[in-house]
Amino acid sequence: MRRFSITQLLAAAALTTLTAPAFAQAATPWELKPDTGYAYGKDGKTLAYKMGTNNAGQLLKGARKVPKGTLFFIGQNGQLYMRKGPYLNDDGSFMFGSE
Repeated sequence: MRRFSITQLLAAAALTTLTAPAFAQAATPWELKPDTGYAYGKDGKTLAYKMGTNNAGQLLKGARKVPKGTLFFIGQNGQLYMRKGPYLNDDGSFMFGSE
């Protein structure tokens, strides 16, 4: 059984969110649910798993918190990426959005 880190789980959640229409004008918050694991599979599919609490300690071993200010996105090649650093303009608009 493969263990997923928190970063991987959140990245998968981001992938799920980013598969929504790419031309949305306003960002909407993610709805990550407790006791649910999110995965970005080897085949590029996103998955959600119902989690139990009996092995939560094992899941957290080797996991890292995702830093605030992290952006997740799908590149033109279909690969999931994350970027730490600025992604908003001074006025709060997304700096990589279309005009």
